[in-house]
Amino acid sequence: MNKLQNYAVGQWVAGADNGQDLYNAITGEVVATASSKGLDFAKMCDYARTVGGPKLRKMTFQERGLMLKALALHLQSKKEIFYKVSWATGATRADSWVDIEGGIGNLFTYASLRRQFPDETFCYDGDVAKLSKNNTFIGHHICVPKEGVAIHINAFNFPVWGMLEKVAVNWLAGVPAIVKPAALTSFLTEAVVKEIIASGILPEGALQLICGSANGILDHVESQDVVTFTGSASTGKMLKAHPRLLQEAVHFNMEADSLNCCVLGTDVTPAMPEFDIFIKEVSREITTKAGQKCTAVRRIIVPENMVEDVQIALGKRLAQNVIGDPNVEGVRMGSLAGKSQLIEVKEKVELLSKTQKIIIGSFENFEVKGADKTKGAFMPPIIFFNDKPFTNTDCHNVEAFGPVSTIMPYKTIDEAIELSKMGKGSLVSSIVTADNSIARQYTIGAACMHGRILVLNAECAKESTGHGSPMPMLVHGGPGRAGGGEEMGGKRGVFHYLQRTAIQGSPTTISAILNQYQQGGAQIEKDIHPFRQYFEDLEIGETLITAKHTITDADVVNFANVSGDHFYAHTDVTSLDGTMFTGRVAHGYYVLSKAAGLFVNAKKGPVLLNYGIDECRFTKPVYMGSTIGVRFTCKEKIRQEKKTPEDIAKGIVKWLVDVYDETGETVAIATILTMVKLRNQD
Repeated sequence: MNKLQNYAVGQWVAGADNGQDLYNAITGEVVATASSKGLDFAKMCDYARTVGGPKLRKMTFQERGLMLKALALHLQSKKEIFYKVSWATGATRADSWVDIEGGIGNLFTYASLRRQFPDETFCYDGDVAKLSKNNTFIGHHICVPKEGVAIHINAFNFPVWGMLEKVAVNWLAGVPAIVKPAALTSFLTEAVVKEIIASGILPEGALQLICGSANGILDHVESQDVVTFTGSASTGKMLKAHPRLLQEAVHFNMEADSLNCCVLGTDVTPAMPEFDIFIKEVSREITTKAGQKCTAVRRIIVPENMVEDVQIALGKRLAQNVIGDPNVEGVRMGSLAGKSQLIEVKEKVELLSKTQKIIIGSFENFEVKGADKTKGAFMPPIIFFNDKPFTNTDCHNVEAFGPVSTIMPYKTIDEAIELSKMGKGSLVSSIVTADNSIARQYTIGAACMHGRILVLNAECAKESTGHGSPMPMLVHGGPGRAGGGEEMGGKRGVFHYLQRTAIQGSPTTISAILNQYQQGGAQIEKDIHPFRQYFEDLEIGETLITAKHTITDADVVNFANVSGDHFYAHTDVTSLDGTMFTGRVAHGYYVLSKAAGLFVNAKKGPVLLNYGIDECRFTKPVYMGSTIGVRFTCKEKIRQEKKTPEDIAKGIVKWLVDVYDETGETVAIATILTMVKLRNQD
């Protein structure tokens, strides 16, 4: 008997009793037991806060991102181990791909996200706020890692993705995690965590695992902790009301199962490619993971004149669906995750049957390939029809967490919007339409009740990731029944684990705190040109005051001819009446180009190349005869990784380019980036 182990306080330990039996969803055999008896949850939380947290917080965002990348590469090399284990959860190879490689993909995505953060242990948020007339007093926002632990209570349907999509975010933020997978499929989570710990890539204390019950862990949370929950709305509401969460004002993020919908636009006919796209999308969402997805389509909202066509086409496609052992060739749909789940889904189907009729599927009449359907947790797709969805509302309130969905008719797009909202909040809605005006009407009308809206048509269907696939760079969550929380979402998700604090002071002081130059702060002048210095030698605030140049008519004419930009304000003095200009003005891009000519050092040196421009504004007209100069200031430095041992060690330097005229007033301002060689190439 395989007794699952918990990873707690730096050790692998089995529960102190026999624990809960976990079953192979295909064969019905016991595959493992899970128990957490004997674990000290208070010690685990303290270990994360005092051992894992400080180590992660000492790392910069760049270092944490590279850690995620290394871990993703390691897990990718071990993925076949996970596929073998995943079979026992009832998942097909395609189902497991979403779970396993989708989860690893989250690590890769958040590893790449490091490039949007500074090379610091903290980050800043938004733009500087000027709080005084003479700019001697400014404000900004700094975001530092919370000094607590992220406690993730996950659902059974995605034992790998459910863990990795969360820990990728809290690790990048610099916060350790305790993961509690649902016991039903925790044997797969344990297999992944064993590889993570064995790799030695994470600092000790960054990850702990509870395979058995985590009852009582919330009694030990503190104000700096973050608790996330994925699962049923009823369980989530119970956890959310825990007195300790309220007492300590602990951030609680809930992502609950919801009654997601897919809408067929009124413009679509059976002859259009969008009709086939709709049938394929709905069918896929019903059968993938045997319908056990928090994003699965539960409500199929169809124009009333298209109900029969949809029913026939969907019935034909689902009839081709082969149910059985995922290891057997030709099987397209596995089982539910376990017998307990099958019993629960059957109960919900019986409840739904009281107010609507089953038109596709039967619990009694279906075939299973390569397995005994009495031993495994198999069930066929069940499709209901509800002809009065505005009065028979069980379909908007009861979710059968399996391959179960309801077709319902509507007359107008406004009715479709109303039906979509009757689910009282969902993770995702989709609409299939070739009419962009319908897409706009539905999206704007329905958005307040859905965390994500996918618009599908023939133009994007081939590359679309689909209705049921949350993407790491977009938020995953939804209002109302869906829990009211958000996960992932790129930088948005990282901020859930950071404390945002407003800071105020002089530009010089704020520059020193952030290690990012703030305009108006003290500047450092050196005898050596900044382009003659290596990455390590450059100081934040180091400034070159350039020579000056007086703009001439020839400058503007020549630039117009070279660039092809003959806009009237630059070249036609007779067209200036009624404009804001009192004379011909220099091109903004000429001003910036000339600024580059003033601050660039032409000789070969540590500067390897110009990497681009982040921000650029032309703030004042530059007329013929104006004299410009540049204050060229080192604003920020970000060290880059060496992709190969032979690669040049280098970093990106951000420079504030402040172009001013003879009055001292700024006429153009930009942030340019250069790639600069490191002195130390080891």
